[in-house]
Amino acid sequence: MPTKEKVAPNRWGIAAAGVAMQLILGTVYAWSVFKNPFMAQHGWSGENVGLAFTLVILFIGLAAAFGGKFVDKAGARKVATIAAILFGAGTILTGVADAAGSLALLYIGYGVIGGIGNGLGYITPIAVLVRWFPDKRGLITGLAVMGFGFGASIMGQIAPFMIPKTSMVDGALKIVDPGLGLATTFYIFGAAFLVILLIAAQYLNNPPADWVAPAAAQSKVAAASATTPVDLKGALGMNQFYLLWLVLFINITAGIALISNLAVMAQENCGVTAIAAGTVIFIASVFNGLGRIFWASLSDKLGRKNVFMLILGTQVPLFFILPGVSSIVVFTVMVCYILACYGGGFATMPAYAADTFTAKFIGNIYGKILLAWAAAGVVGPMLMEFIKKSSGSFTTAIYVAGGMLVVGFVINLLYRKPEKA
Repeated sequence: MPTKEKVAPNRWGIAAAGVAMQLILGTVYAWSVFKNPFMAQHGWSGENVGLAFTLVILFIGLAAAFGGKFVDKAGARKVATIAAILFGAGTILTGVADAAGSLALLYIGYGVIGGIGNGLGYITPIAVLVRWFPDKRGLITGLAVMGFGFGASIMGQIAPFMIPKTSMVDGALKIVDPGLGLATTFYIFGAAFLVILLIAAQYLNNPPADWVAPAAAQSKVAAASATTPVDLKGALGMNQFYLLWLVLFINITAGIALISNLAVMAQENCGVTAIAAGTVIFIASVFNGLGRIFWASLSDKLGRKNVFMLILGTQVPLFFILPGVSSIVVFTVMVCYILACYGGGFATMPAYAADTFTAKFIGNIYGKILLAWAAAGVVGPMLMEFIKKSSGSFTTAIYVAGGMLVVGFVINLLYRKPEKA
């Protein structure tokens, strides 16, 4: 009998599944929308509620760091399926935490379980797609994590119509309209996330051993090849690993310090309502996503190092101007650009790492670089909360973040690509 020819998977279909997964996972960036309702509902402090966001970013980074190894060895579909279950369950448990009035359950459900699921889900499409698209590393990683940037727009625009509305009454934050309630909102989102992520996970697989890139792609890869494959041990012995780690850490710390309190800052600086602040988050989230595809695609033409010089350097003046802005229009424009650079750093770094170490062990190597995300997820929000508590405003914290970007610019200058093998 004739042997049935095996049909190669459509790599663009795999890319679509990766974008869908990142879109859902990116909803985590809209956490500031829920901050005031949680505070008003339970009397929790800003530090109490902010710690949930700190934990989720910490565990995203940790899970991505160690999950990359499993994507390399166990297979992308298995890891993505586990990620779907954990993130969906963590979101539902956030609703349970609200119903029970339990901070501990909020931290465990949203921060730990949801964070681990998010991190495993985040690294999987990146590790898979740089292998399927060796000819378009910047473009494809930008496209994948673009979904993560857009994800907050789902929560930022829809959630304010579902959750309790808050206002200052007699000097205290109070609920003035219960809406659907926090618990119900998280139950709905959790169930939807679980279903969508499970479907997307089934399409994510590493290329088969006998798969070869299209002819045009092979020629581009051969021309751009810089080094022999480097494994994690080899990467840890190279100064480039630590330079990339620090550059990513600084860009994330500055951006996440702003993101973690974006809705609150919009209300305090510009005097807008919670719904208007949610609209700011929606618009900024769109630019977070667009910045990922823009900067990553540009890096295919200008080079990764040059793009990071632009990303870091052009943000600096904005961080020193932003605290004094009271116009919601100007505030939104500046925040949109900052988030476009923030997202651009995430999108460009996987290609930066793949160019440096090659794609063979990129899941494990880039996973460890993403520990910078975990560290920044702790430093950024805690920096904001500590300085806000001690000074009464976010101004000094924003200035410190701007200073860090200057340091990141200098560090990126020190990077040199490894010599050709």
